[in-house]
Amino acid sequence: MPPDDDPRRAELRSWFADHPGPTGRQLAERGLVAPHWPAPWGLGADPTFQLVVDEELRRAGVRRPENTIGIGWAGPTLVHAGTEEQKERYLLPLLAADEIWCQLFSEPSAGSDLASLTTRAELDGDEWVVQGQKVWTSYAHQADVGILLARTEPDAPKHQGISYFICPMDTPGITVRPLVDMTGAHAFNEVFLDEVRLPYANLVGDRGQGWSLAKVTLANERVSLSGSGALWGMGPTADDLVAAVRASGGIDDPLLRQRLAAVWMEGEILRLLRLRTVSAAVAGAPPGPEASVRKALADEHGQNIMGLARDMAGADGMLSGSGPTSGVAPTGSWPDAIWSFGFLFSPALTIGGGTSEVQRNIIAERTLGLPHDP
Repeated sequence: MPPDDDPRRAELRSWFADHPGPTGRQLAERGLVAPHWPAPWGLGADPTFQLVVDEELRRAGVRRPENTIGIGWAGPTLVHAGTEEQKERYLLPLLAADEIWCQLFSEPSAGSDLASLTTRAELDGDEWVVQGQKVWTSYAHQADVGILLARTEPDAPKHQGISYFICPMDTPGITVRPLVDMTGAHAFNEVFLDEVRLPYANLVGDRGQGWSLAKVTLANERVSLSGSGALWGMGPTADDLVAAVRASGGIDDPLLRQRLAAVWMEGEILRLLRLRTVSAAVAGAPPGPEASVRKALADEHGQNIMGLARDMAGADGMLSGSGPTSGVAPTGSWPDAIWSFGFLFSPALTIGGGTSEVQRNIIAERTLGLPHDP
């Protein structure tokens, strides 16, 4: 990594000194939310500079705005294929989290087999009329805008004839209903689109070519969902679990000790895979199917961490709010409640963002050269 006297670090530190506690809008206008994006929304940063920005953000104690679907998935697709008008209208509010985004992709009969979607968009003059249903839409109840896949050419093969739209969530005809999961939280929703009218200009890319854009979105989604935290890049890590056990005096049960060593090793493998990805990017290598490899491993790893934490809590593990060390974890570590929540949430890890079976099909076809799944 560049040293402390690197001029890029000096410039960033000077900016943070002039902008203590910057707002999301200030970070977005400075290009620090997605520094790898091209100007004026980012800095056109290479991987090394991206890591420098991350380090300087941590040094300044500054967090980026929270808008996972917008910044991580919708934004890169708009940068890739959006019109200049779409970029001008949506990207800066998206980066600043002034407008929260959701993803209107999955349907009751089209989840892992997303190309089988049946939501229709028919052209009526200069408007698209959308009819259909989406499901498992995270944060649709809070979102201002959605990215929407709909079929515009019903007679075309299923991977063709799909188009990609920007869908303001306050458009008449949209109904959002909550899906409360077994954690008791409400993140997922089902969304009904009844004669929803969108301007023609809300089409992203070419008509009927939405599947290629969906793959851009999904590739970014899988990178986002394979971060270091056990819960889709968020929450505690295997290191956090080991630290909590160490701080509580260790564990005597030899089987639990072996499982703890195993999840720590899994975490190290994932950390090294992330470093390989960064190293390849620094060297200018094109991206490959490694996002699917990382996600397939990370999802099961998250379930292993949370299952072990529950088992370490013993009988208390049956209670909401219990943790792996019965409340004796050191100050500043994850609270016990996150472990019980994570155990209940973790079954979703191998389903959301593409099931583990889908990820293995991608690995088999694109890495191993095996025949396509029938």
